[in-house]
Amino acid sequence: MAGTVPSVTAGPSGFRRPLGPLDPAGADTPGDPGDPVRRWYENEQGWPTVPGSPVRLSVGVRFDVLDVPAEAGRAALGRLERPGRPGSAEYPKGPRRAGPGAGRFPVALQGGRMLLLVAAGSAEELPGLLVWLEWGTLTLDLAAIGTGGLIDAPPPPGTPPLGTSGRGAVRPISPAGVGSQGAAVWLRPPESGREVEASLPTLSATGARGNAPDLVRLVNTVATQCHRVRLLRTCGRPPAGVREAVRADNQPLARS
Repeated sequence: MAGTVPSVTAGPSGFRRPLGPLDPAGADTPGDPGDPVRRWYENEQGWPTVPGSPVRLSVGVRFDVLDVPAEAGRAALGRLERPGRPGSAEYPKGPRRAGPGAGRFPVALQGGRMLLLVAAGSAEELPGLLVWLEWGTLTLDLAAIGTGGLIDAPPPPGTPPLGTSGRGAVRPISPAGVGSQGAAVWLRPPESGREVEASLPTLSATGARGNAPDLVRLVNTVATQCHRVRLLRTCGRPPAGVREAVRADNQPLARS
């Protein structure tokens, strides 16, 4: 993963964790317009790529990206696909509609990180959204990649894994190990076609498209799991009261 503009990481004073700049040599290498991976993204999805190898996708045009630890991302997706309890932060308000899991928005894995595709412009909203959700005073391993950023393009669905000829048996990869070796892979690939944006998490106030998940709920759930993972890594296991608070309503973990 690499980006040309800073991504953001929640912290006491806001956000700023720049992703590393592109390798100048790679940035100037002409890309192969006949590359089937590049053709699939540009022609089937309408997603712009940049010259060079490996194929990289331009962020901020058709989508933005939330970059979180894979462990936190998996836990967040599991919670989002279960209905919330009445009165909890996850319980949908107003008319009942399909939950975030129903949108099946695209999710990729790379190097122990999970990349959740969200509506373009979401990266700009993240700092204020985390402050509004009362996460702004904590350091979270949660980044946003927006306009000007780049991500490695995972192989399209059905593409043989790197290093295989496409013939013969391919040893299955366990879900826990997918994307852990550095190469980007799709956990939830985008559907073929140019209407993927209808499934991307977005702010309800901007007018949800199709059955797109709510960005506020997604960010709050992901932030909660990022903080939980941080506690687990630093303390071994969080206090019992903290664990129960997470199970009860997915509110931010205790700050004490």
